[in-house]
Amino acid sequence: MRGHFAGINSIKSGAGNRNGSTAAGLPDGRSRRLQAIARLSALLACALLPAALAQGVTDTEILLGQTAGFTGPVADISSESTAGARLYFDWINAQGGVNGRKIVLESRDDRFNPKQAAENVKAMIETRPPIAFIITRGTPQTEAVLPALKAAGIPLIAPGTGAEIFHQPVNPLVFNLRAKNRVEIAKAVEHMASTGINRIALIHVNDSFGADSLAGFGEKMGELKLTPVLVTSFDRTTGDTAAAIAALGKANPQVAFVVGSTAHISGLINKARAAGIGTQFVTMSNNSAKGFVKALGANARGVMVVQGMPNPRSSRPIAREMARLAKDQKDFVSSQPAIEGFAAAKLTVEALRRAGKKPTPRGLIDALESMKDVDLGGIEINYSRTSHTGGDLAEMSIIDARGEFLQ
Repeated sequence: MRGHFAGINSIKSGAGNRNGSTAAGLPDGRSRRLQAIARLSALLACALLPAALAQGVTDTEILLGQTAGFTGPVADISSESTAGARLYFDWINAQGGVNGRKIVLESRDDRFNPKQAAENVKAMIETRPPIAFIITRGTPQTEAVLPALKAAGIPLIAPGTGAEIFHQPVNPLVFNLRAKNRVEIAKAVEHMASTGINRIALIHVNDSFGADSLAGFGEKMGELKLTPVLVTSFDRTTGDTAAAIAALGKANPQVAFVVGSTAHISGLINKARAAGIGTQFVTMSNNSAKGFVKALGANARGVMVVQGMPNPRSSRPIAREMARLAKDQKDFVSSQPAIEGFAAAKLTVEALRRAGKKPTPRGLIDALESMKDVDLGGIEINYSRTSHTGGDLAEMSIIDARGEFLQ
């Protein structure tokens, strides 16, 4: 409420001088009367403010915030997931909203830059604080916004990352929807090993996302008693994968797990293919957007992607529901990221309903932690005070000749 009460803080009681007057030259009695009037006016002004406005709730609206890379290397997945969320919010609003309030989502572009992500969240909290933030994108970016969220006590729902640090130890403000990165890469390693493949490589981005994936990869490889033929990284800032590609060519693995953003990984695969490297590539669910397929072009066919969300063409209830709401929207991209955003919106709406007619950030957190066996339409959610891990889906898919994910 700081911004709304700035004027009140400027009203200070003036100490009377030795002549019985205030510093402004007014008699003490008159000064006290004016101060009393000022305080009464301030209290009336407070009473006229919409209830819990500073917490993102007015009589007619519920404000949610988001920062994500709508331009830059993750523009496609950010746009597709946000479109899925807006599709569901728009439908809820058309039904009258939540307890008579329409949901408003304010999204800001951080260009996949952690510093910009932090600045976006800080600015939103200082100017128009939302009741919650949803669907950030990226591990370093999500890490960067946590200090501002902690200072304001505002929860983050369904961050677009599966990093272990957002699961253990439990962060009281972060509610995960997707499976852990380590679950995804372990699933992929196990799948490839089950086919008899044992010459395995890992190329990862050198940030916290890459480090987390490396840990999961190492754990599963150790469990299977396999030794990788290559483990190397590339710089996230420059995106230069030349050295990694050269090392890959020399190692000649049967399969290479590649971990990084859409722009970096599509570029790596395209350059590897141009260099005559024919290894099987496997990447993580952060590259499940249609934009990833487009960026690969003729090299898309055969690339495998671990999926953390149901196939939008599947028979799962959430897929059918999204398809029904999107049937008249010709520009809507039906994809796994869209399902992720759609599910995040469903999760948020259910929490807002449970938070009651006067929701607050604290009430929303309590509502989320009360969720047991909540079915979002094929995605089951179980939260508690000791676990904020939501879904655990990790399924293998492969891009076919049409550019579709077969899952």
